Amino acid sequence: MSNVASTHISPTGPGLAAPEKLDVFPAFHRVAGRRVVVVGGGAEAASKLRLLSETSAHLVVIAAETDAAMDAALSATGAELLSRPFTFEDLVGSALVFTAQETEEADRMVVDAARLVGVPVNAVDRPHLCDFITPSFVNRSPVLVAISTNGTAPVLARRIKAAVEQLLPSRTGILARFADAFRASVSRSGRDSRGRRLFWEAFFDGSPAASVLDGDMAKACESARDLLVQDKKNQGLVSLVGAGPGAEDLLTLRAHRALQNADVVLHDALVPAEIIRMARRDAEIISVGKRKGCHSKSQNDINSLIVEKAGAGSKVVRLKSGDPMIFGRAGEEIAAMRAAGINYEIVPGITSALAGAAEAEIPLTLRGTASSVVFTTGHDLKGEVLPDWGHLALSGATVSVYMGRTVARAVAARLREAGLASNTPVAVLENISQRDANRFVGTLKDLENLSAEKATEVASLIVIGEAVASINLNKTQPLVAANTSAPNHQEGIAA
Repeated sequence: MSNVASTHISPTGPGLAAPEKLDVFPAFHRVAGRRVVVVGGGAEAASKLRLLSETSAHLVVIAAETDAAMDAALSATGAELLSRPFTFEDLVGSALVFTAQETEEADRMVVDAARLVGVPVNAVDRPHLCDFITPSFVNRSPVLVAISTNGTAPVLARRIKAAVEQLLPSRTGILARFADAFRASVSRSGRDSRGRRLFWEAFFDGSPAASVLDGDMAKACESARDLLVQDKKNQGLVSLVGAGPGAEDLLTLRAHRALQNADVVLHDALVPAEIIRMARRDAEIISVGKRKGCHSKSQNDINSLIVEKAGAGSKVVRLKSGDPMIFGRAGEEIAAMRAAGINYEIVPGITSALAGAAEAEIPLTLRGTASSVVFTTGHDLKGEVLPDWGHLALSGATVSVYMGRTVARAVAARLREAGLASNTPVAVLENISQRDANRFVGTLKDLENLSAEKATEVASLIVIGEAVASINLNKTQPLVAANTSAPNHQEGIAA
């Protein structure tokens, strides 16, 4: 057993900021075959009627007069029209009522009547009168995705809807019905609750779902039957996942999927709470992070915990800042898993050097200037000997020094002693991809004067080489300012 503390942290627990409270609660009303009333005969009522026609409700329009838009909507939807004013009795047996009349007084009368009999009511474009709001939605029946900004940003809601429509294939509804056809067989298969969840994850991530979406139903049936008769034993799996430099939108789709499937998430200290919160809601969240100068959990402890959790059959995500294979000590964890016979996969992330270069517009390679790139920590400086990568720097390579602030002076001094020009361009990039990111530019001589005082407060990357001269100078500061300007964030071991 590992001696690493294993504490289950809820998505709003210590270290994770609680999301703002909702002013509305999302829910879906069952309206199949039930009466839904629309009061009003104008364009707004017609628009609501067309939206409601995507359901299987019995639609009733109540209006003394109708305009051309409503007449067209009535013809297209087949809704029942009652050509008269609204009465209290119209609400009897109704599931929902919408009112879209010319005056607020007329809408308020319908609202008051609906509340007397307990029928949920929506007054179109009068949110202060509504019991519920109507979201934008993406219809892949029986899959329905509803989007709402609670009336604050309708254009944003439309943009989100467009993004979801691109994300969900047109055959998503067919996939949902296909899965439903196998539910009874999965229930009879003898799998426990976790085994059933693992089956469905393999179903939707694998060949059955892919075949349905491709339109090959014969192959989908064959793949689903094969999956049903596979070994029901719960197999543990470890995913070494790179979380990137910190920005949520730099996380890969594969990394997000691994988080959604995880039973346990072991995360580094530098991984932002917003990314950790992407894990499945009931996943066990364990911090195993090390910060510079504060190694509260040894690597052996972390290895033991990974093996312990995966050996018990859990899907484990080892979530590392940056890329797990670059200064992430993934090699030691892989060796431990191999020795224990644990299944594992590696999900790459965007390493800080690449993200920082893109953000600052530094071409790490530049034709005629730099044809090679070095990633190093600088911590291999020993005595007066120049590290192997130092010779590459002298030959024109672009050097990216991770966790560089503590060794900045030594790096600069050793390179200058070896013959690298004092005016070689240098950039110091802090808190890459974060809102509090800083960029400092100067020369190798300036770097030699860089203070290490704040080295434990910021995540820093130092880039050295002639290619740095191509940096976008917007939002940069002179390197000498780095001595006095540093956000209150600890420098970590992230890649």
